[in-house]
Amino acid sequence: MNRLVVVSNRVPLPEKGAQAGGLATALQPLLEREGGVWFGWSGTTAAKAAEQPARISHAGRVTYATIDLTKAEHDGYYANFANGVLWPLLHSLPEMMRFDRGDAETYFATNARFADRLLPLLQDEDLVWVHDYHFLPLPGLLRERGVANPIGFFLHIPFPSPEILALAPPAGKLIAALLQADVIGFQTSADLGNFAAAATTLADARQIAAELLEIDGRRVRLGVFPAEIDAPDFAAAALRAARSPTVERLRRSLGGQSLILGVDRLDPTKGLVQRLAGYRRFLETEAAWHRRVVFLQIAPVSRQDVASYQALRAELSQSAGEINSECGDPDWTPLRLITKGGPRTTLAGYMRAARVGLVTPLRDGMNLVAKEYVAAQDPEDPGVLILSRFAGAARQLDAALLVNPNDPDAIAEAITRALVMSHRERQTRWRAMWQAIAENSPLDWGFAFLRTLRQSGAGKPASHAAPVIAPRAKLPVPIHTPSNAIN
Repeated sequence: MNRLVVVSNRVPLPEKGAQAGGLATALQPLLEREGGVWFGWSGTTAAKAAEQPARISHAGRVTYATIDLTKAEHDGYYANFANGVLWPLLHSLPEMMRFDRGDAETYFATNARFADRLLPLLQDEDLVWVHDYHFLPLPGLLRERGVANPIGFFLHIPFPSPEILALAPPAGKLIAALLQADVIGFQTSADLGNFAAAATTLADARQIAAELLEIDGRRVRLGVFPAEIDAPDFAAAALRAARSPTVERLRRSLGGQSLILGVDRLDPTKGLVQRLAGYRRFLETEAAWHRRVVFLQIAPVSRQDVASYQALRAELSQSAGEINSECGDPDWTPLRLITKGGPRTTLAGYMRAARVGLVTPLRDGMNLVAKEYVAAQDPEDPGVLILSRFAGAARQLDAALLVNPNDPDAIAEAITRALVMSHRERQTRWRAMWQAIAENSPLDWGFAFLRTLRQSGAGKPASHAAPVIAPRAKLPVPIHTPSNAIN
């Protein structure tokens, strides 16, 4: 049985407690069940790059291996290039990109240091699974160091058109390095199509089938693997949390008003400013709903060292203040904005209590919050999900009220429709969405990717490859997830 080696920027070290993010939600159950190595950044910066091997810790069947970053690496690799260039560009928001050649050089150099520290940890039969935009060049850097293991790569966020990607000067170099992986996975078929187009136009690959590229005599398999949640497990957690003192306090504070809920990281791609504009339009056009609704937006701050995130926080606070001062009354505050997170179980209880779930990113690879909102609902009296049509989850949750997040009138109209929707329609829509997520799980997602990686690994015929982690019958598996479950 192959050992699984996961590489990601964020590593949920046991000694630091559970950490936020959809990536941890997706991967933790797989590694806890099957065992393996999780390698990445420790979350700590050091005065200088250490020459010693990666720091090792163990918990259950998982070995955690991490390295520190220097301040220069953190700024250039993580804050400025990964999150200042790649994050907005891959979300098709090029106007937010701030490119500097020095940052790009630091990004590649830091990836090379990760490759150097990973190399001694690898064994001959390992399956290497690299995650997300922080490590686009890592497959190529590992091949340069002689790694022949099967390498898979999964992108958790969207992939743009080649024209948008090409705005980053090293785009061709990034794609060429990524094409050294054996399997490259995406959340949606649209992302896969955009990548195939970029590979052929920017890296001279040849597309020989819908999900197969050829470059330099070797083949690269592409695939769509939508990230999932354990819906029954989350539903049970929401039911328990609904009876908790914390959720009961929220319910009492509403005084019978209907709760509209948003749960997102404070991030420019989440469409928070546009969402507040839509809610304001709702308040301006639907005076009959004044004092009958409260909108709670939970938006924990993130990446506070990135300028665009700092600007967003200021803009969001200003917009929230204007809504409350201009639309509220002395005894009614229409909007509650909270920029800190909370336990995932508490958020599940809030979701169950919410009449409307507002999930309107400008662009999102998947958005597990949308799936969690559906899972949290009371089947007998479910709430209504309003979902951006530009979230990957919209492909599966098309029974939601789909909106363009850039249109405040569309958001306002969807809120009104959700609030007046009949019980029968709410149940019909909820059942369709529940059926789309109930039979899937993070384990299924992981096994599907690993099966494909085993079959495509390192250019070897499938018959010569070592056996992969085999899928097992579905079992109730507790998901040990972040304390702040924000996707």
